Amino acid sequence: MAPAPPPPLTGLRVLDLATLFAGPLAATMLGDFGAEVIKVEHPRKPDPSRGHGPAKEGVGLWWKLLGRNKRTITLDLSTKGGRETLLKLAGTADVVIENFRPGTLEKWGLGYEELSAVNERLVLARVTGFGQFGPYAHRPGFGTLAEAMSGFAAITGEPDGPPTLPPFGLADSIAGLATAYAVMTALTGRQRTGRGQVVDMAIIEPILTVLGPQPLWYDQLGLVQPRTGNRSTNNAPRNTYRTADGRWVAVSTSAQSIAERVMRLVGRPELISEPWFATGAERAAHADVLDEAVGSWIATRTRTEVIAAFEQAQAAVAPIQDVRDVMADPQYAALDTLTTVDDPELGPLRMQNVLFRLSETPGAIQWAGRPHGADTDEVLSELGLSAGDISELRTEGAV
Repeated sequence: MAPAPPPPLTGLRVLDLATLFAGPLAATMLGDFGAEVIKVEHPRKPDPSRGHGPAKEGVGLWWKLLGRNKRTITLDLSTKGGRETLLKLAGTADVVIENFRPGTLEKWGLGYEELSAVNERLVLARVTGFGQFGPYAHRPGFGTLAEAMSGFAAITGEPDGPPTLPPFGLADSIAGLATAYAVMTALTGRQRTGRGQVVDMAIIEPILTVLGPQPLWYDQLGLVQPRTGNRSTNNAPRNTYRTADGRWVAVSTSAQSIAERVMRLVGRPELISEPWFATGAERAAHADVLDEAVGSWIATRTRTEVIAAFEQAQAAVAPIQDVRDVMADPQYAALDTLTTVDDPELGPLRMQNVLFRLSETPGAIQWAGRPHGADTDEVLSELGLSAGDISELRTEGAV
């Protein structure tokens, strides 16, 4: 039996200089498919993600996910030794990912001019709140601001309620995925030109992209999408509905055939013949009628009964699950979406698996996030630094 081929990004070296979520998540995505990722943190100021959220035995659990497949070293880039060491590392790397405010790397003598001088094939991915130029470029930028500025919060929530922010890092996560895509695009370009380039990723942009055609609607029709709660302006019935056992399900009828099946299922086939039922937008304008029909039927049945009936009718329904349900869901189990990683600090950990499955060169989780600076000596020794050189860097405070 032939040995399995290596993961597709084997041989790619990535320096993760970024903190918190968007930039580091991009590096995680690359590491999941075989890239060698070296996480570079300040010696005395670890990545704040290590302290975000709950911890077990003093170890941050978010970091275990975000830091997987990364070797961790420390470097103070503002010191002479830190700068020189980073340039040596850059000479061996394919990608550097950073999220400092514009001008910070340049202040330290580590801008793209200096980095590309030691490695013309290097791709520098710069992830910031607002991009590298423009009137907001030098403001501190976080995903929350992108969720507010992009129009996401304005359309989220009940019609008579306030704009609503997501309870997780939505904009950062979208930007992280977009950055991984951008890096791979730049690397593909390098195959043709032989040279690297700068990726300028503003967190305010990817979330605006996934919000869909709102700018186009406004440009052509002057239309401003309102807050509609769980309803849609494009189709109905589309909502969350409470079952007889106090649980919840979500129903979607984006396709006309599904909408008709739902009406037959809930005993209201006469609504199908209404003139307004023929299009999603017109159904949405009559959402009160449709919600009453669907909601009253669902309210007399348990969630198990509702899902079974919808499946038999080939109509679209899903239980509204919290993390307890997700961990026990048979479809996620079949896909191994939540997999177990053995960790020397905390033992077996269940976390999200790599994001997608490749049939020939799959990705893998080799290890969960490692302690701060755990691999400093090993990585620097690989660069050719002696034990004395590393000791001098420690004396300087560079590592």
